[in-house]
Amino acid sequence: MAISSAKTVPALLEDKAALGDHLAIVDGEVTIGYADLHHRVRSVARAYLAQGIVPGDRIGLWAPNRYEFILAMLGAQYVGIAVVPLNTRYTGHEAAEILARSRASGLVLADGFLGKSYSDALRSAAAERGDEGASMPGLPHLRAVVTLDGSSEAHLIAWADFLAVGAEVDEQAVTEAAAAVRPDDIMDVLFTSGTTGVPKGVLTAHRQTLAVSRAWALGAELVADDRYAIVNPFFHGFGYKAGMISALMAGATIYPLAVFDADVLLELIQRARISVLPGVPTIFTSLLDHPRLAEYDLSSLRFSIAGATAAPATLFHDMVNILGFKTVAQAYGLTECVVATMSRYGESLEHAAQTTGPAVEGMEIRVVDENGEDAGIDSDGEILLRGDSVMLGYFEDQESTDAVIDSDGWFHTGDVGQLDEHGCLKVTDRLKDMYIVGGFNVYPAEIENVLRKHPAVNESAVIGVEDARLGTVGRAYVLLLQNAEPRPDAAELEEFCRRHLANFKVPREYILVSDFPRNAPGKILKSELRAQA
Repeated sequence: MAISSAKTVPALLEDKAALGDHLAIVDGEVTIGYADLHHRVRSVARAYLAQGIVPGDRIGLWAPNRYEFILAMLGAQYVGIAVVPLNTRYTGHEAAEILARSRASGLVLADGFLGKSYSDALRSAAAERGDEGASMPGLPHLRAVVTLDGSSEAHLIAWADFLAVGAEVDEQAVTEAAAAVRPDDIMDVLFTSGTTGVPKGVLTAHRQTLAVSRAWALGAELVADDRYAIVNPFFHGFGYKAGMISALMAGATIYPLAVFDADVLLELIQRARISVLPGVPTIFTSLLDHPRLAEYDLSSLRFSIAGATAAPATLFHDMVNILGFKTVAQAYGLTECVVATMSRYGESLEHAAQTTGPAVEGMEIRVVDENGEDAGIDSDGEILLRGDSVMLGYFEDQESTDAVIDSDGWFHTGDVGQLDEHGCLKVTDRLKDMYIVGGFNVYPAEIENVLRKHPAVNESAVIGVEDARLGTVGRAYVLLLQNAEPRPDAAELEEFCRRHLANFKVPREYILVSDFPRNAPGKILKSELRAQA
């Protein structure tokens, strides 16, 4: 069966239900075929309706990658309820803020993930906002809080009880609600990671999310026989739209992983014959660094994208020559447009490592200078995007929307990049990360890519710190490979950089670290490094 052309979630699931018993999800001992997935999603949709959560409402979803997350998300979207995914690393206060701002009518959460009670954390934080609210004092819009773990108590509805009450709702009500869902209806509200300021809710319609997922599925050449291990969090666009929904568009089988563990992942690849495994570079450097890597059969691996942060050429070669991937590609996107570019079919490894590919179908891309003029081939400028997959805007924030989408419909990403002669994009850095040393612009990504070429370096993060003479100088935080011998010191790292970079780009300081502060998708939180500095 070909990749679906559906423009709404109900149309997608009805289309793929024709695959019958072909596996849609494998989560430990739980296996769900495509026909069964359609049936289960309808049951979840009935459960939302039974709680008085109706089309046009929003529900929060606060859980790691597990099969119930997929059911909870699709069940809402099936009847026109938008989903607001919450980062599993949020504190109770952060979750309460987003639930309040989005006025979510329901919340599905996983209690006890990584030893944390989300419901207790949320209840304590929400109570500080006031005493209104039946399900959760302080959150008056919240009609129902469903827990995937535990029993119904203290204003929590157990998942099993939630479904049982839903069984009392007439099937016809779900059928009618699903038939009323339109491509332009809001499908999700993804709040930005907040690494640089207050999170903003990104509004995306069904047609947009499914178009993004279709573009990714086509670029990855996904087919129903693919077995897709999803380590990237479902609450993030990488794991959700380029992961879960893309797999469903192709009829592939999803293997969700709640946390990244190199041993568990290697065993899964070997046992399940995983063929598709995207992720942030850290995942692959960790696999490459595994002391027993040679003991595992990884011959099933077919396709990967090492995305969400800089991916140097050395990593791509190692992924092909050591891990055994047949194809390693890059893509570029952000919450406001999850998939904007993607490596071309048959792209050389060298070029794929250097660029994120051309704009995907339905998207336009420009790189402009400080005057808003096209920067020209191989010249740095701000990346602008335009097309059907760009967000509708920020939730109830027209001022912020107008600040990034101009009158011609171009979305100003705040990222710096270059277009080569093939129209392929090379992302240089975030505008916010650029710093000036003695009047010269310095882009940290360039330095980080150089450091990654050092045989002992796993990852690095470069920031600008104040300097009395030059205004700003570079500071490099460096994570070495576990088995690196000999282990370089700061002087050696500086000498290495001097061999590859102009003098003003060479960091002044080098700090060896055991790990970095990260957000859940794996991105290094440079905001925290700056705060420490």
